[in-house]
Amino acid sequence: MRDGKSLRNPARSLLALLIGLLGVAVVIGGVLMMHGSTKEESPKEKSPYGILSAEERRVIEQKGTEPAFSGKYDQHFELGVYACRNCGAPLYTSDDKFHSGCGWPAFDEEIPGAVRRQVDADGRRTEILCARCQGHLGHVFTGEKLTVRNTRHCVNSVSLVFESQKQGRISRAVFAGGCFWGVEEMMKRQKGVLSAVSGYTGGFVAAPTYEQVCTGQTGHAEAVQVFYDPRKTDFETLCKYFLEIHNPTQEDGQGPDIGLQYRSGIFYLDPEQKKTAEKLLEVLRGKGYEAVTEVSAFKRFWNAEEYHQDYYQKTGKAPYCHTYQKRF
Repeated sequence: MRDGKSLRNPARSLLALLIGLLGVAVVIGGVLMMHGSTKEESPKEKSPYGILSAEERRVIEQKGTEPAFSGKYDQHFELGVYACRNCGAPLYTSDDKFHSGCGWPAFDEEIPGAVRRQVDADGRRTEILCARCQGHLGHVFTGEKLTVRNTRHCVNSVSLVFESQKQGRISRAVFAGGCFWGVEEMMKRQKGVLSAVSGYTGGFVAAPTYEQVCTGQTGHAEAVQVFYDPRKTDFETLCKYFLEIHNPTQEDGQGPDIGLQYRSGIFYLDPEQKKTAEKLLEVLRGKGYEAVTEVSAFKRFWNAEEYHQDYYQKTGKAPYCHTYQKRF
């Protein structure tokens, strides 16, 4: 027969075991919480440019501002593309950069869809962020009459990485082949293409509207600016494809769209692009195609109105202006 003490011992042992298990759980939970906190607070490598520095994190993640006139891109005007330091998305081109005298890089327009606007925490200004990763870029101001667009994106240099047309990880190509809706839609489906933008080039009127270009009096062609990764594709591949999705033998028009604004054109950004374009056109002529595609030096690209961008995606329609025909 067991006495009272012997009856209580199992209960004590069980209680001690439960207390011990609870203690282990608390310790493990604390370690996991600490690990989770450390992981959350540590910098994350979100882009091809590596982990952010402390100063870059202060500006990009904590919405700080670099000192005026201290940024490396304030007085920088080389031909190329400015990408997001945080995620690598293309944000601005050198076409839209201007000297404002404010002490920070200034642009009067972004690549369509690349920048998001929101009311700043101060309730007065408009903050701009990378649309892809939400990294802080700076602020946008209007009404200063510094450019024809009357807009100034005031951007921190540390929020940007410049990609040279000559040797960067983002390159550009500009093609005109009739209605830009179809060229844009078909080009952006190609491997290595980061984005494609509808717009106007080859003319002499600043910031033309669609209505102005349609008169045929501005000299512009409806064109598409293609941003691509030269590690995954190249200009020759894209140029070949362009010459196979429209009719390079039709002068000043494509199908039923007639006029100078619908002409076939390749607007080269460097000597190599010119050499490649001319070589491909000679190949076509050697095959019996009477190619009339214009090969001209690129000067300036003006983004088309927002409603022209991603037209087929917005409407749910399939491209009907352009079809693929193998020529090479």
